[in-house]
Amino acid sequence: MPFPSRAGVAMQAVLTIDLGAIAANWAMLRDRMAPGLVAGVVKADGYGLGAAPVGRALLAAGCRHFFVAHLAEGMALRAVLGPGPMIAVLNGFAPGADEDAALVPVLNGLPDLAAHAAAGRRRPVILHVDTGMSRLGLDARELELLAAEPGRLGPLELRYVMTHLAVADTPAHPLNAAQAARFAAARARLPAAPFSFANSSGCFLGPDFASDLSRPGCALYGVNPTPGAPNPMRQAVTLAAPILQVRDIPAGETVGYGATWRATRPSRIATVAAGYADGYLRALSGRAVGILAGRPAPLIGRVSMDLITFDVTDAPACHPGEMIQLIGPGNTPDEVAERAGTIGYEILTSLGARYRRDYLGA
Repeated sequence: MPFPSRAGVAMQAVLTIDLGAIAANWAMLRDRMAPGLVAGVVKADGYGLGAAPVGRALLAAGCRHFFVAHLAEGMALRAVLGPGPMIAVLNGFAPGADEDAALVPVLNGLPDLAAHAAAGRRRPVILHVDTGMSRLGLDARELELLAAEPGRLGPLELRYVMTHLAVADTPAHPLNAAQAARFAAARARLPAAPFSFANSSGCFLGPDFASDLSRPGCALYGVNPTPGAPNPMRQAVTLAAPILQVRDIPAGETVGYGATWRATRPSRIATVAAGYADGYLRALSGRAVGILAGRPAPLIGRVSMDLITFDVTDAPACHPGEMIQLIGPGNTPDEVAERAGTIGYEILTSLGARYRRDYLGA
C-alpha cells in the first residue's frame, strides 16, 4: 500500500515488526529453559506490536501457552489462535465471563478462588501467590487459610501455581533469592501442581529460577532482559518516519514550541511526520536522535503532537520524502528509552495506531 502523499512526498511513518525475530527469541528461551516450557506473554496488544500476528507467529514456532492481562485480550486472541493453546488471563475474570473462549483465569486472591469454586464448574485455573511484589496474588494470611483448608479449591483444576519476580533485572538484589525461597515454601503447603516462575529477566537468573512454565514478555520483542550486559535477544522493531520539509535557518532562530532550542550557527532543520500522538514520547524532546543515512541527527526542540524536528546540518544532504530511523539498529528501544528516562516496555507499548505496519515473516 503506498504512503499517502502530498506533492509526491511520503507522509506516513512505517513500523516494521520482524515476526521471525520474535519467534527466534522465543525459541532461544525455550531451549534455555528446557525441560520446562516457555509461554508467550502477548498482553498490551503484543507489547504494542500486534497480539494477533505475534500470537500466530509464536504458535507456528511451537508456543502453546499464552498470557494476556485482560479478558477482552484473551477472547480476541482465542479467536485468532483457535481452541488448542492455553490462554491465561493475568488479571482474572468473573466465572463464566469468558463465554466459549475457554480461557484460564489467574486467581489473585481467595475471593477470586471462592467465586470460581462456587460456580461448580471443573475448569483449569492458575493460582497466583505473592512472594514480594505486594501487588496481586495470595498474601501470607490467605496462603495460611488455603493451606489449612485445601478443599476451598472445590472442583477447580490447579493447572499452575505462579508468582512474579519484582527485581529480576537486578540479579544481585537479595529479594530474588528471598522470593525463590518463599515460593518454594508456599508450593510445599499447597496441593501439588506444576509451577510458573521466571519472567524475561528471570530466565537469566540461573537454575534456582527454573520452573515448569516460564513467562517471558519483553525479551520476546527485543528488549534487553539483562540490563548492563549485552542484549542476548534479536531486535524485532524498526520505526522510520518521513521528512516532510527541510529548511535552512540563520543563527539565533528558534525551533518548535516554547522556543527551547536556538540555533548557534546557520542550520538545516528537517521536520518529520511523527509525534507524541504516535507514541513518540514528549520526554524525548531535545534528547533523542534519528539515524539518517547511517549517521545520528539530534532531535531538537519539543516533540509535538504530530511533528518532530532534527538538526541535519552535519548529515548528508536529505530531501522531503526520505525516511529517518527513529527506532532500529543503533537506536534500539532500550536506547530510546534511556534517553526518555523510561524503559523499553513503555517505548514499545506506546507505539501508536497511525503508523503503517509491515510484518516480516508474516
